[in-house]
Amino acid sequence: MSRFALAKPVLILAAGIAIGAAGNAFVATAQQPNMQAALGSLQTARGELIASRPNKGGHREAAISLVDQAIYQTQLGISYAGD
Repeated sequence: MSRFALAKPVLILAAGIAIGAAGNAFVATAQQPNMQAALGSLQTARGELIASRPNKGGHREAAISLVDQAIYQTQLGISYAGD
């Protein structure tokens, strides 16, 4: 795997962290128990992937990237709904 292959997941993760760090806008905007539960599950899944052994033929890294994207999109959905 090239060093550039990890650049996209790192950028997506950084964007997700930046959005999350912008305040508790996602948590405080509305009562969205299903979206909040999904977000918690995604964050747990990400932690499990990070903790797993790295030699998975690039699939672990791809899964982390996809989970990062799902976390980001879930946060955007929570923010957008705001109801």
